Amino acid sequence: MYSSVVSVARANPFSAPHFQLTQDGVTARKSRSVSQQPQNGAVRRFAAAAAAHSDEYSCEYGSLKFYALCGFGGVLSCGITHTAVVPLDLVKCRIQVDPQKYKSIFNGFSITLKEDGFRGLAKGWAPTFIGYSMQGLCKFGFYEVFKVLYSNILGEENTYLWRTSLYLAASASAEFFADIALAPMEAAKVRIQTQPGYANILREAVPKMYAEEGLWAFYKGVAPLWMRQIPYTMMKFACFERTVEALYKYVVPKPRSECSKAEQLVVTFVAGYIAGVFCAIVSHPADSVVSVLNKEKGSTALGVLKRLGPKGVWKGLFARIIMIGTLTALQWFIYDSVKVYFRLPRPPPPEMPESLKKKLGL
Repeated sequence: MYSSVVSVARANPFSAPHFQLTQDGVTARKSRSVSQQPQNGAVRRFAAAAAAHSDEYSCEYGSLKFYALCGFGGVLSCGITHTAVVPLDLVKCRIQVDPQKYKSIFNGFSITLKEDGFRGLAKGWAPTFIGYSMQGLCKFGFYEVFKVLYSNILGEENTYLWRTSLYLAASASAEFFADIALAPMEAAKVRIQTQPGYANILREAVPKMYAEEGLWAFYKGVAPLWMRQIPYTMMKFACFERTVEALYKYVVPKPRSECSKAEQLVVTFVAGYIAGVFCAIVSHPADSVVSVLNKEKGSTALGVLKRLGPKGVWKGLFARIIMIGTLTALQWFIYDSVKVYFRLPRPPPPEMPESLKKKLGL
C-alpha cells in the first residue's frame, strides 16, 4: 500500500503535504449551508473538513467570518513578531548596508549601543508594526482564500496529488498582494534604521521621502520585495506543512486527533522554526538588495546586486536565520492560537480521497 501511494505522489514534482481535507470521527453536517456549496469534490472535501456541530466551531470553513478571523490572526502573528525583533532586524540591516563598520551581529549590537543607546535599538518600530501587520493580514487571509479557490479548480483528487503545488501557488498569490501593502512602511523603516540623521521616527521619514522622490520612494523596493518575500512565503507554507505531517507521522507518539490543543501548538511551533531556517536561506540575497536599495537614493535592484556580488548578498545571514527562524515559529504559533481561541476549523494532516483509493485498488 505504501509503495503505491509513493508512486502516485511522485507524479507531483514538489511532492509535499497539505492539510487533510477529511476529518476523522466527524460527520459532515447535512445542513442547507453545506448542501448549497458548488457540486465540486474539492469544495465538498474542504467543507467536510470544517463541518462539525455548532458548539465545536464558531463558523464554517471558507465563510467570510473564517477569512476575516484568519486575516486578524495574520495581523497579530506578523505585526507582533516583527516588532519584537526590531533590534535584531536593525543590526542585520546595518551589516548588509555597511559591512565595513558593522562586521558581525555582536559587533553591530555593541556599536549601536555605544552610539545610540538602548533607545537606538528600537529605531523603526512604528513602520515595522504597521507594515508587517498589513502584510500579515494579506498573507494569511488571502492564503486561505486562494487555497480554497485553487482547490476548487483542481478538483478533489488533483488537490491531493498536487497538494504542495496548491500550497505554493496559494502562498505566492497571497504574498504578491501582501508585499504591495508592506512596501511603503518597509522603505521608511530601512531609511530610519540605516541612514543616521535622516529621521528618527515615522512622522519625520514619510514627508521627507515624499518630498525627495514622490510616491516612487515608497514603492521602488516592491520588486525586490517580491523577489525576497514570495520565495520566503512559498517555503514558509510548503515546508511548514511538510514538517507538520512528518512530525505527526514519525515523532509525535499519537495521532493528532488524540493530542490536546497545547500539544498541537507545540508541534506548530517546532515545525514553524524548522521552516523558518529554510525561509531565511532562500530569501536572504533579495533581502540584502532591499536593504541597500531603500538606503540609497536613485539606486536600482540590478545595480545593487552587481555591486554586492556573490559574497556580499550573504552578509548578515546568521542574524537573519536567528531572526526568521524565531519569527516564523512564533507567527505560526500565534496564528494557530488565534484559530484555537476563535474555534476556527483546523483540518488535520493529509489523507488520500476514497475515490483515489478505489482507483489504485487500495
